[in-house]
Amino acid sequence: MQGCHTGVWRNQYVFEGHVPARLIRQFLANPPKDSIGLSVPGMPQGSPGMYRGGEFEPYVVYQIQKNGEYRFYEKVTAPEAS
Repeated sequence: MQGCHTGVWRNQYVFEGHVPARLIRQFLANPPKDSIGLSVPGMPQGSPGMYRGGEFEPYVVYQIQKNGEYRFYEKVTAPEAS
C-alpha cells in the first residue's frame, strides 16, 4: 500500500500516495468502521499530480484497515478536476 507521500489527519487517519482530495473529504465525512485511511499504491499515471493530459489510466484507491489489511474503496475512472 506504499505510495510516495503520506498525510496524517489529527493523528487519527493516514492518506498514502496520490489519493484524490474528493475521496479524502468523502472518507473524513463518514469514516468506514475499523479503517485508518486510504492509499493509492505506487504512482499511477492518472492520479492527481501524475496526470499531464492525454490518455488516462484508471487506478484503484484502497481503504486501510486497523488490523493492517486493506480493501477496495473506489476505482477512479476519469481525471480529477483541479
